Amino acid sequence: MITYEILQAYWWFLVSLLGGILVFLLFVQGANTLIFRLGQTEEERQLIVNSTGRKWEFTFTTLVTFGGAFFASFPLFYSTSFGGAYWVWMLILLSFVLQAVAYEFQSKTGNVLGKTMYRRFLVFNGLFGPFLLGCAVGTFFNGAAFTVNQDAMTLMGGSAVISEWANAWHGLDALFNPWNIVLGVAILFLSRVLGSLYLTNNIKAEADSPLYARLRHQVLVDTVPFLVCFLAFVGHVLTMEGFDVAADGTVQLVAYKYLTNFLELPAVLVLFLVGVVLVLWGIGTTIFKEGCRKGIWSTGIGTALTVLAVLLVCGLNHTAYYPSTADLQSSLTLANSCSSEFTLTVMSWVSLFIPFVLAYIVYAWWSIDRKGLSQDELSQDEHKY
Repeated sequence: MITYEILQAYWWFLVSLLGGILVFLLFVQGANTLIFRLGQTEEERQLIVNSTGRKWEFTFTTLVTFGGAFFASFPLFYSTSFGGAYWVWMLILLSFVLQAVAYEFQSKTGNVLGKTMYRRFLVFNGLFGPFLLGCAVGTFFNGAAFTVNQDAMTLMGGSAVISEWANAWHGLDALFNPWNIVLGVAILFLSRVLGSLYLTNNIKAEADSPLYARLRHQVLVDTVPFLVCFLAFVGHVLTMEGFDVAADGTVQLVAYKYLTNFLELPAVLVLFLVGVVLVLWGIGTTIFKEGCRKGIWSTGIGTALTVLAVLLVCGLNHTAYYPSTADLQSSLTLANSCSSEFTLTVMSWVSLFIPFVLAYIVYAWWSIDRKGLSQDELSQDEHKY
């Protein structure tokens, strides 16, 4: 029998999976940060922009779907974080809006800002989008300053305030937590690694071409800070006090909570380890194997699996996935922040269509990339960025 608790865990899995896919798709942002660094000629910059331009809708749509799934399944998180920490979410949204505007208007005849300025918008989104998303996800482990009045949800009239932010920073305080910054930097450099791997796979540059050599070198350059920050954050998470939820719903600090979660959820631990190995395999084969262009697939899949595992240990096994630093008992858990059993049940039936949607995305991706991208093909393409 499917219980309410199983439905909560199922939807946390789906939200976590979307989060993992989103981080993989941040290769668009990562590649865009390299427009001026790796694109030393106008032709090379045009290749980079049009290569990512073929995929940016996937990232943007997944971001919106991730937020929508959170809203539908865990509305109290949505109202608390998106309604209280609105400055950090507005900055994230601004960067992605600038991205959409840049792709749409950079090649329009008569644009007053010029193509270079719109490309700088892409670089801005590439730098700040992944970094801010990493800082926001860091609050799942390090907490945020909010309070929740659970009694207000039972009051009639709908005028009671359920959650409030405990300071005037409204989310910007996440940018001053050093461990949030570490995760943000890790996600930023991971997106750059993924971006270089994607461009290596997507652009039909000869093995001895300067662009191909620069892409392979860039993978190595960005892998070093990524690994340093990622390992530091994982070490912090595994050794920190976590937010355990007792049988009566009371939240309490417990030593090595997230390490315990990994050990008590062996399937998630295996998922995490497999993901890490795949990430390193894709990076290593690209750097050390001459002519290898498929590193994006193992690293991309590994990224999705690793992020999925990290988010799962954040919410499963009686853990508060959005802890409050202002009032520990206001921390959000799967049980106290989810939608009704009826809503989760109905949405679960709808979620059965997800494999068909994913199959369509795979087919669309394959159709777009059947021939790769070269300067000759770009010159014949009527719709280019």
